[in-house]
Amino acid sequence: MASDDALKEMSFWEHLEALRSVLIKIVVLLVVLAVALFAVMPSIFDNVILAPCNGDFALYRGLTFLTSSIPGCPVFSADGFHVDLINIQLSSQFFIHMSTSFWLALVLGFPMVIYLLWTFVEPALYPNEKRGARWAFFLGNFMFFLGLVVGYYIVFPVTLRFFAGYQVSELVPNQVSLDSYMDTFLTLIFMMGVVFEFPLVALMLGKMGVLHREFFGKYRRHAIVVLLILAAIITPSDPFSMMVVFVPVYLLYEVSAYLVKPAPKEAEEGEETGEAIL
Repeated sequence: MASDDALKEMSFWEHLEALRSVLIKIVVLLVVLAVALFAVMPSIFDNVILAPCNGDFALYRGLTFLTSSIPGCPVFSADGFHVDLINIQLSSQFFIHMSTSFWLALVLGFPMVIYLLWTFVEPALYPNEKRGARWAFFLGNFMFFLGLVVGYYIVFPVTLRFFAGYQVSELVPNQVSLDSYMDTFLTLIFMMGVVFEFPLVALMLGKMGVLHREFFGKYRRHAIVVLLILAAIITPSDPFSMMVVFVPVYLLYEVSAYLVKPAPKEAEEGEETGEAIL
């Protein structure tokens, strides 16, 4: 049971003041991080954000090594691969400089932001709820950043390599704008960060009794087909690259299935009895 201090009553205005204090700390944190990142953003662009535009990127070198080591496998090659970006709007570079600084500040400061929000709600929780929330905090942050890493090192480079080289006609050369590049970069990477939260969501739904392991077994074949189609849309020209995208996402499905408990035997027996009667 929570302590008396944790459960002491606070007026509406006291709650509002506590929330205001937390929000001010979050804003100050994000502003400080954004300003610091703004100062070093040219270096981050050159060495991190634009790195997948060159053929010597880590994923390309790794795929070249792997495919050349497998007998009979088509050799992946990124020799000569390079994407030149262009800016077509006068103010784009300045606003992208600012917006990217903010988004990176939000990513790097995400654990601290969640922690500050946690300090606001913690006094109202019981000890067992606090322990569960701590595990969710660490697991959620770990999976989010793991998703960002997979998005940056696997999903985005593979997507970039395909679309940068795709032409509906040789008479239409590709000229990739900075805005288009950054939109795709941020969307795919953040999307992977969110997708990697799926095991945590599945675990929470399982504890609530909403989701059971049998669901994953029943729809496993459907999930494989859907994930293969999505991977093929991103990398339709290269089966090996398609599997590079498919495998980590499918592993999330299996991890989620492992974390969720089976349905209670009583419920299963009731379902089987009902099916037998029908």
